[in-house]
Amino acid sequence: MTRDLWDDEAAHFDDEPDHGLADPQVRSAWRELLLEVLPAAPGRVADLGCGTGTLTRLLTDEGYVVDGLDLSPEMIRRARVKVPEAEFVVGDAARPALEPGAYDVVLSRHVLWAMPDPAEAFARWVELLRPGGVVVLVEGRWSTGAGLTAAECEEIVRPLLKDVWVRPLPEPVYWGKTIEDERYLLVSRSSSRGAPAPDDSSRGSRRGVGSRP
Repeated sequence: MTRDLWDDEAAHFDDEPDHGLADPQVRSAWRELLLEVLPAAPGRVADLGCGTGTLTRLLTDEGYVVDGLDLSPEMIRRARVKVPEAEFVVGDAARPALEPGAYDVVLSRHVLWAMPDPAEAFARWVELLRPGGVVVLVEGRWSTGAGLTAAECEEIVRPLLKDVWVRPLPEPVYWGKTIEDERYLLVSRSSSRGAPAPDDSSRGSRRGVGSRP
């Protein structure tokens, strides 16, 4: 989608339960999911494709310092209203104009699949991380054929980061409705120090190359 189309979407973007997180149960589910995999606050987070700033708001409330970036000026305008204490930049997530090596976390939800070259964009995202920094991706493959399967996303991530961990997200509580397509969380970290992947016994499992949800 173009910048103008995303600007047009901004007025109704938060109407989707997983976008606006207006439902307390949906918001709580995302809060718990993200706090399980993020390093402890305070930490600096790059929210790429931040939209109207809902996840920026959620993480700021938990003590993180968040910089949001989105292609749409109208999305960013709304994000600044929603989270006035955060920093927001209008920019292209394919080439994020953020400080390299400055972030403990790079967070992106349903953005990587839309990049013209997802592998190239992801390499740029990795450059934003401090040693031991964590990448948190929420992606999926929709019934329309758009998106990235978990296996495809792993193929992009594994050459650059380690300890790749994938958790399928089929539960309606994350989306405010029943879904039939593939959606998942992928977590990985850069070399050197950093929080390990979440405990396999309670939150999914680490999977080898070529494995499937």
